Amino acid sequence: MQSFEKKSEATDQVKRDLEFILDIPLELSVELGKSKMLVNDLLQLGQGSIVEINKLAGEPVEIYINRKLVARGEVVSISDKLGVRLTDIISPMERVRSLS
Repeated sequence: MQSFEKKSEATDQVKRDLEFILDIPLELSVELGKSKMLVNDLLQLGQGSIVEINKLAGEPVEIYINRKLVARGEVVSISDKLGVRLTDIISPMERVRSLS
């Protein structure tokens, strides 16, 4: 009986620990691409200007959580809003490799 109580207490502790981390805010960002430009070119930009990025249409976008790459996906349109469908989750080993 005591073994069951210890398991129950351990399960309750895990639930409390998970509840604690579930409320931690994270910053999620989606990167469509990058571009470099001169300050002079930046100052010439106006409404309607187009900035060329280093990606082709249809290429996957990167999804970052707290500036760490965690997935790739594709841009989708849902009811006139943009979203991202996850197509590839970065494995833990890939994430470790990206740190070096």
